[in-house]
Amino acid sequence: MPVTTSVKPAAPASPKLNKAVFGIMPTNHELLKLAYLSYLANGRSNNAKTKTRGLVSGGGRKPWRQKGTGRARVGSSRTPIWKGGGVIFGPTGNENYSYHLSHSQRKQALRQALSLAADEKRILVSGIESKNGKTSELLKQLSKLGVKGNCLIVTDNIEQQLIRSISNVSKTIKLVRDLNLNVYDVMNADSIVISPKSLPIIDEWLGK
Repeated sequence: MPVTTSVKPAAPASPKLNKAVFGIMPTNHELLKLAYLSYLANGRSNNAKTKTRGLVSGGGRKPWRQKGTGRARVGSSRTPIWKGGGVIFGPTGNENYSYHLSHSQRKQALRQALSLAADEKRILVSGIESKNGKTSELLKQLSKLGVKGNCLIVTDNIEQQLIRSISNVSKTIKLVRDLNLNVYDVMNADSIVISPKSLPIIDEWLGK
């Protein structure tokens, strides 16, 4: 009897990464560090505020007369060297912690981060879908791709069902729109899954 062999269809080739975006070498570590710290600093709040001696209530009366008591001269019980007094050089709530990077520096730093991730084989091009919003369905898709650790999913359209499926695992899986990609998320991800529709958008954005 003739022997028949079944031939499996070849898997579709994954899109190639643009070297102008994902192949920048050598890595400028100083620029990466500056962009990373800039992201953290720009998101830092300035809610901390202390009271100076002029803001602390009380202390309007002079504790004792200027001379003749044998004690040091003092004008208010709210002096900073006394307990309950004001704070010297404390935060006022008006501090500006932000770092300024030019538009070209931010884009170049993101190219550097993506290139480093691509060199370390941390970038996958695949579509992630969630029809019923279940976390288990999402984890199965990522498991088939070999994703482990912290994962960054980059997509062109953030659907509500996908947000729902990630809500239970938000500490290890993060969802971001392609045009909101940043150095901080790229550097902190063990695996980056980019949707096929987002790849040309990133190329057009960063490839110029």
